[in-house]
Amino acid sequence: MTTDQTAEELFQEGLKRYQEGAPAADLIPLYEKICDRQPKIASGWICLSWLYLLDGQSQLALKAAQKAVKISPEDPQAHINLAIAMLETSQTGVRNHIEAAKNWLMILKDLKDEILANFEEGRRRRPDWKELERVYAWVFES
Repeated sequence: MTTDQTAEELFQEGLKRYQEGAPAADLIPLYEKICDRQPKIASGWICLSWLYLLDGQSQLALKAAQKAVKISPEDPQAHINLAIAMLETSQTGVRNHIEAAKNWLMILKDLKDEILANFEEGRRRRPDWKELERVYAWVFES
């Protein structure tokens, strides 16, 4: 990672490292830097909130997911991350984000496979993740 990389280059580097199996804790500083450089780009916040969730940092995940939803309310993954973080931090209002995710997935059908793959990745990286399973059931089984 060099100091002259653009936020997009950093994002692509982080995505590649994530797909290669890098631990969430190793990628969090990179995505924090991306969000610092481009705070109005939802994809950085969505990834950062997911990494925080994978790393068990629920409070930070909640804040990052709230920013992601505010920037991109039409992104189902942002709502899913926020719902998981809300469950982990005992917040109210989870149902609103479940409904939003379900509704956007009905409209944006091409995202369903990506969202399902993210759930599978979450199961692999953080086994016995009860909140993930609850959100999965609410989004896809109800």
